[in-house]
Amino acid sequence: MPAEPSPLDYTQTQSPADEARSKDLSLHRTKPPTEVPGYQISRFLGAGAYGEVWAGQDRNTGRKVAIKFYAHRRGVDWSLLSREVEKLVFLSADRYVVQLLQVGWDADPPFYVMEYVENGSLEDMQHRQGAFSAAEATEMFREIGIGMVHAHGRGVLHCDLKPANVLIDQDGKPRLADFGQSRLSHEQKPALGTLFYMAPEQADLKAVPDARWDVYALGSIFYCLLIGRPPHRHDQAVSHIETATDLEDRLARYRQLIQEAPVPQEHRQIKGVDARLAEIIERCLAPNPENRFANVQEVLDALMNRERAKSRQRMMAVGLIGPLLVLLVTGFFSWRGYQNAVSDTEVGYRQWARESNEFAARLAAEKVSSEIGKYSIIVRSEALETELDEKLQPLLKDPALQELTQLMQRLQDPELNTKEREEERKQVLAEFMSHPAQSPLNGYLKDRLNIYLAALKDDENAPKFASVFVLDRWGNQLAVAFDDATSPESLGTNLAHRSYFHGGPADKDRQPWRPGETRERLKDTQLSATFKSSSTKKWKVAVSTPIYRGARREELIGVLVYTINVGDFAFFRSEYDMDEKHFAVLVDGRPGPNRGSILQHKLFAEIDKKGGKLPDELLSIRVPVEVLDGKVDGLYSDPLGQHVLGQDYRQPYIEAVASVRAPSVPGVAFDSKTEDTGLDVLVQSDYDEVIRPVRQLSQRLLRNIVLMLAVVIVAGIAVWVLALRVFREPRRPRPALPQREEPTPLHNMATLEAPREK
Repeated sequence: MPAEPSPLDYTQTQSPADEARSKDLSLHRTKPPTEVPGYQISRFLGAGAYGEVWAGQDRNTGRKVAIKFYAHRRGVDWSLLSREVEKLVFLSADRYVVQLLQVGWDADPPFYVMEYVENGSLEDMQHRQGAFSAAEATEMFREIGIGMVHAHGRGVLHCDLKPANVLIDQDGKPRLADFGQSRLSHEQKPALGTLFYMAPEQADLKAVPDARWDVYALGSIFYCLLIGRPPHRHDQAVSHIETATDLEDRLARYRQLIQEAPVPQEHRQIKGVDARLAEIIERCLAPNPENRFANVQEVLDALMNRERAKSRQRMMAVGLIGPLLVLLVTGFFSWRGYQNAVSDTEVGYRQWARESNEFAARLAAEKVSSEIGKYSIIVRSEALETELDEKLQPLLKDPALQELTQLMQRLQDPELNTKEREEERKQVLAEFMSHPAQSPLNGYLKDRLNIYLAALKDDENAPKFASVFVLDRWGNQLAVAFDDATSPESLGTNLAHRSYFHGGPADKDRQPWRPGETRERLKDTQLSATFKSSSTKKWKVAVSTPIYRGARREELIGVLVYTINVGDFAFFRSEYDMDEKHFAVLVDGRPGPNRGSILQHKLFAEIDKKGGKLPDELLSIRVPVEVLDGKVDGLYSDPLGQHVLGQDYRQPYIEAVASVRAPSVPGVAFDSKTEDTGLDVLVQSDYDEVIRPVRQLSQRLLRNIVLMLAVVIVAGIAVWVLALRVFREPRRPRPALPQREEPTPLHNMATLEAPREK
């Protein structure tokens, strides 16, 4: 059941006497006021100020009709009642208006027959379903507007447009009805509408009809469809108007309410009501008619422009989002491709660098092996020198042998090697060096060493020895010469535990071991295990060879030893003058406690050039065994980078390791038990330097990608802005519609006094 409407919903034309007569008429609904020839009247539909409406059926065609009887004649201005029929005649055949079928003014009471619209009014529909959605309300608003444009085009102003006067046909389309208050465009008579649907300037008994009245009413209907009530209607406003003493006071209060109240804003909170639609509603409801649309056609134009703008926005959104999506997809795959390309290229460069380092390591190992072979030949030939034998023989015969043996025993006495007896040891050492049998051998070794040191002046790649000395068959040092002014502190001491004497793979414990106990002695020319110099703290290696008596080598009388600082191999002397980002490191690869020891490194060479001394903690740092065994697939971290002196080596490296093979020397049985010397060459390349070309290329590529994306985005925005300007709908005032019979301007008309009833 529809809700009971308020008295304010009715058209403001009834007097209290009219309302009483309407109530009286409503008591007689079981029988129509009169019979209408050709129609079968079936049921009562409703009553109004001037009569009642019945439903009927055409006896010939069966068409349903509505018959309006003007059953109440007393006090009625029949010219006002006939006006509705007149307007319906003007609007005949318009599908947006309820059609007039027949008129019976000669009947008692008079009547007219119109088509029956079975779905009731828009007001009934809203009572049934509640507020409309924005889309539904907009479509209904547009359809009603089209109907109003048709009416205005025929010179008819409705003047009482409200949901109750809009009927809904079987297709859900609106049909305009109840033209009782309507006026022709040239008429100057006032017409009152329904409160809260009526324009404020219309609420005046002296007002002249204006097309903008229907514009206001149209906006009120739109607002009501969205919110569920007309604008400005609330309990306080209704109470204020209803307490008026007469009609003029009521109309004055209504005008004041609408003109002073702010423009309603509740519709802006409805989902789907965009800014353009809200502006259309607010412009329709403007209290000042000058601020309203000039006519309903302008309202429809605004709606159409809104739809065009939305369509353009959708098209432009698609036009913008589409390229953006393409750009994003392209950018995503470009970025993926860029990353994959850079990653693959980096992997390729790493593989290339590793292969290059493996080749460089093998080449360096071969050079070191060749140098060791050269040293071996030199030492072997030195051991065969006749002069060496001549200088050595006097030391091996009595009484010199006994005298020197006694001095060596005193030098090897642990009690003499204390700080308190340091001066006494120096005296014994001086006595040993000045012995007539020892000093010729010592001078000979010094001369031989100077020959090789002199050769370095002409050839920087010539062999460079650090020292040379002779051991007797028991491992006692008989004579020694150094490449500098180092004091011969080791002279007379026993060095039998060293690998260069006994020929083993590593040094033995010094105190408990003696060669007489195991008969272990060197038999061929050999490269010793690495050992640390007690004076310079540098890592050394020695090439030693046995000295035999007689041509048949039947009796071992001593061992000749030449030592080399590992950093003095010709390869390392020249290599460290080259690229700082790519260099070789010599590592001890022999099994044992020293495995992984860094024997020579670029950092060591830098410290040595500055005249510094290598700290013990730097020499104790080891290369991980996994690196030497080739079990590390990732980047290599230089262990010296952990030390404060090695901060420049903290970056990642690409490394490769190669073992220094035992040299193949004709006539020399060099270490026949093993294939390598126990030395490893590790070549490392700065990773950042290796992939720098890749990163430079990737940066240029990335800059080009970013530049391309920026250009595309800027171009897209420029095209979008240009499209906005090109397709922007200019607001142009719409010309007034043509009027019928002596048209009178609808705007700025002088207010004329309405005719009064006598």
